[in-house]
Amino acid sequence: MIKLHKPSKLRINSNLFSNKVETLNHYSVLMHIILSMALCFTIEIISRHSIIEALAFVWDHTWAFTYNSFIIFASLTLVYLSRRRLFLRIIISGFWLFLGTINGCVLSNRVTPFGYTDLKCIPDLFAMKNTNYFTAFEAIIVVCVVVAFIICCTILFFKGPKFTGEQKRLMNLAMVCLCLLMLPVTTQAAQNTNVVASYFSNIAQGYENYGFVYGFSTSVVDRGMSEPENYDENTIATVKSNSKNETSATTDKPNIIVVLLESFIDPTEINFLNISKDPIPNFRKLTEEYSTGYLTVPVVGAGTANTEFEILTGMSMQYFGTGEYPYKTILKQTDCESIASVLSKIGYGTHAVHNNGGNFYSRTNAFSMMGFDTFTSKELMNIQEYTPLSSWPTDNILIDETIKALDSTTDSTDFVYTITVQGHGDYPTEEVLESPSILASGSDSIEEDHQWEYYLNMIHEVDKFVKNLTSELEKRDEKTIVVFFGDHYPTFDLADEDVKSKNIFKTKYATWNNFGLEKKDADLTAYELLANTTNNLGIHEGTIFSYEQNAIDSGICGSESYLDGLNNLQYDLLYGERYAYNGENPYPATSLIMGVEDTSITNITTSPIAGYATINGENFTRWSKVYVNGEEVSTYFVNDSMLHIDIEDISNGDTVVVNQMGSSNTVFRSTIEYVCNNLI
Repeated sequence: MIKLHKPSKLRINSNLFSNKVETLNHYSVLMHIILSMALCFTIEIISRHSIIEALAFVWDHTWAFTYNSFIIFASLTLVYLSRRRLFLRIIISGFWLFLGTINGCVLSNRVTPFGYTDLKCIPDLFAMKNTNYFTAFEAIIVVCVVVAFIICCTILFFKGPKFTGEQKRLMNLAMVCLCLLMLPVTTQAAQNTNVVASYFSNIAQGYENYGFVYGFSTSVVDRGMSEPENYDENTIATVKSNSKNETSATTDKPNIIVVLLESFIDPTEINFLNISKDPIPNFRKLTEEYSTGYLTVPVVGAGTANTEFEILTGMSMQYFGTGEYPYKTILKQTDCESIASVLSKIGYGTHAVHNNGGNFYSRTNAFSMMGFDTFTSKELMNIQEYTPLSSWPTDNILIDETIKALDSTTDSTDFVYTITVQGHGDYPTEEVLESPSILASGSDSIEEDHQWEYYLNMIHEVDKFVKNLTSELEKRDEKTIVVFFGDHYPTFDLADEDVKSKNIFKTKYATWNNFGLEKKDADLTAYELLANTTNNLGIHEGTIFSYEQNAIDSGICGSESYLDGLNNLQYDLLYGERYAYNGENPYPATSLIMGVEDTSITNITTSPIAGYATINGENFTRWSKVYVNGEEVSTYFVNDSMLHIDIEDISNGDTVVVNQMGSSNTVFRSTIEYVCNNLI
């Protein structure tokens, strides 16, 4: 008797799956069109946190949506180069969804969307302890999803179906090449017909109008600066001839202190906000008595380093790639003229002070490239006070550190660039402060009211810092000017119509001086702020600054000819032949010194009963690490003059060094080697 075997259910399901895959392969081009649009729409939902807003994007910007879908479609054509087509489809689809998900997460915590240069900041984010950029739970979820996706893809690679039809290699390769070559052509056509824009003055608005896929792709390919059409030696000579060439004041020059106030704005400028009392009375008093005005900055909600770059260099971010951070790109390889290097030429000592990590935004490298003498970061500070959420240090410590920078040079005038951090987000949606000094209401929800209330109380404390700093400087017998400015709006979902200036890229600046400088109010861009300040002080130095000073005096700032000259000039200095320098390099990078005070070991004692050794010395911080014979040992910070290590880690004859450590095991400063001789 012949026994008939019933086909197994597994085999039937496998055959059905294979048949479906073959059907999809047969209509693969149509499927890729549908898949591309579906992926694009899903990404917009994730990015906008709303199906309705995603539908509105498709309706209002249909051609932009179509173009975004074509970018994804072009990437999907790569599957035709392999027989593992299903595997590659999932990889490519997962890649785009992953990017879109990151953007959605980023936009939950800041206004600026996710760009390619943000990838360079990932090590910085993980180095920032006690922040609300991400939680441990969120990190675990991300890791689990990525690991699960990798496992599934690995299984699919080895066990998944392969394309069994005829592999028309030449035709497939030609089709893939055609689609990829069409990308720049269609991009140019889309830009020429205003379907998408080639430059985003507002990155957040650009992503919103033209889609995440195009926005992110632009941030990948649009790096650095493009050479201006009229760039040559004659153009640079003409631009330089339009620069101010008056002789700078050579005597009685004042100290210049520039203070970046993190996420600092005038809250009374928010139309819907009800505030119990003025959170910034000291800053407001400065605006009434000294030079002030609106400051147009290049970013909103995040991107401090780009406002900082404009302030320090006089260069405009509008000529760089979408979402680019020059600190992370061009300044990694090229020195850059800045206010620090310019003032150094006329005898200033130049210092930076910041109560956050020295490596964040690659500042240690950037400040060296920009010609600073010293940089005191949090690793060189004995920080004791933190904000209520323990997210950030308070700014009070910056008063003493700024004074220390001024005192570190006894025979020169000083320029100090001080960066605060207390006003930084994220801001809690629950009530955190027990007895807040400032009460807030008027936003769309109680959660947002809590966020505003926390923010207002933080900048109220920053406002006290403003008063305390100027009070300390008033006591010194030195001519000094201070320039305070807000680097960008805080991370709230604000639109232009929500603010009195009708522009969320406008913060404010205020000044203070103790030598009777005339009050001259002016609305400025961030890159013109210090050109205007030094101009008022009779200091006319620097290639960029002297060019801008002439434009300020002539009233042509913002004109087409002025901006064309600025574009040419900064391209020449950063990417071009440096015609402006006549083949020389007057502003080379410096050997940046971290901190202005030595860290030292005075003696080492042991406590056998307690089980530890005590390193006594000076200027220790929470970032001090003890190295015995070149090897790091567990270090316990006690105070700024005492560290403990385990007693078994040290013996007579050992050499001991205390290093001030930055992120990524960077040694910022070290003590002289101490040799142990008299340990008990």
